[in-house]
Amino acid sequence: MSTLLQAVEVCGIIAFACSGFIEARRKEMDLVGVFIVAFITAFGGGTLRDMLLDRRPLFWVEHQEYAILVFVLALAAWPFFSHLRSAVAEKTIVVADALGLGLFSAVGASLALDAQMPIFICAMMGVTTGIFGGVLRDVLCNEIPMVFRRGQLYATCSFVGCWVYLLLELLEVSSAVALIASIIVTSTIRLVAVRLDLKLPG
Repeated sequence: MSTLLQAVEVCGIIAFACSGFIEARRKEMDLVGVFIVAFITAFGGGTLRDMLLDRRPLFWVEHQEYAILVFVLALAAWPFFSHLRSAVAEKTIVVADALGLGLFSAVGASLALDAQMPIFICAMMGVTTGIFGGVLRDVLCNEIPMVFRRGQLYATCSFVGCWVYLLLELLEVSSAVALIASIIVTSTIRLVAVRLDLKLPG
């Protein structure tokens, strides 16, 4: 299970890093700015999770290859993302962000459950892990964080997906199945919310 969690975590890092690359390029940042935004987007949620769960060292310090991966991706993505049209960039960032949200939410809930946190706290830890990197990205790029706008469902998608994982675990379904189901539910609800403009009541 730890291998699967690590694989999911790496996929989440890549997805959120890509959303950071695109947003930074939209703001016409240089290569250093692109790397910093991508780094903080990819690691912000997991860092807050580790601090709240008192996990040391932080996950990206323990696995320095994660930080190296983002650095290499920034160098490789720089020429590619600089030529993205705005419409394509907008769609790409929505998909990357939805995937990152699903991947990190599931990992956060799983690690909190492993740490024997109360079940509601596990759900909230998953949400925190999923949304905080995006919050930091938007703040750095001088945008109102997506989760705070009265827009399409965002944190709600993470919350629902975390409960899918936790309920399947309580039903003693395979942890791998629970993790994958959670990722699919969170990411799918987010993409559908964007597509159909689903919002919470005002």
